[in-house]
Amino acid sequence: WLESYHTFSFAGYQDPQFEGFRSLRVINEDRVEPGQGFGKHPHDNMEILSYVIEGALEHKDSMGTGSVIKPGDVQVMGAGTGITHSEFNPSPKEKVHFLQIWMLPDKGALKPRYSQKHFSNEDKKDRLKLIGSNEGREGSVVIHQNIDLYASLLGPGKSLQYKIRPGSGFWLQMVEGELEVNGSKLKAGDALYSDDEK
Repeated sequence: WLESYHTFSFAGYQDPQFEGFRSLRVINEDRVEPGQGFGKHPHDNMEILSYVIEGALEHKDSMGTGSVIKPGDVQVMGAGTGITHSEFNPSPKEKVHFLQIWMLPDKGALKPRYSQKHFSNEDKKDRLKLIGSNEGREGSVVIHQNIDLYASLLGPGKSLQYKIRPGSGFWLQMVEGELEVNGSKLKAGDALYSDDEK
């Protein structure tokens, strides 16, 4: 019922070379069959973001939050001092394809919270759209960590430039298509990262 690719060590997949990158702890690319999903389970002290690529994902948690997130929606759940939740594919016919991204929070014992925002394809077309940040800048979801999270739908032949803040790391995750970054070629499922690139 689940096809999952793990970037870092997670559950039964262990890679001592990749336990995380700075505050980034998990990037899982999941495809869940119709009517299937993850039953109620606990989390704490983690910022958990879900980004739906295709299909729909139904979320329910111990705060009483319930929603269905669809392509373009960004959901962030601050697990804080502790929360339980479930995630299911509500469709009887279509798979759901989504990224789950976990980040360590910048402080412990935070109150659990939930938020969700929609970013249209037009918002992301041929540009870097800020979808998550520490302060919720430019209408992004709030992530309790010194991180800027962008999404882009880059058309054929289009290019972007991004200047990395001094002292910051950089992680790029490819979802679909092909991309060339500073001479490195990436395809769907690939990632590129750096701790010292300008």
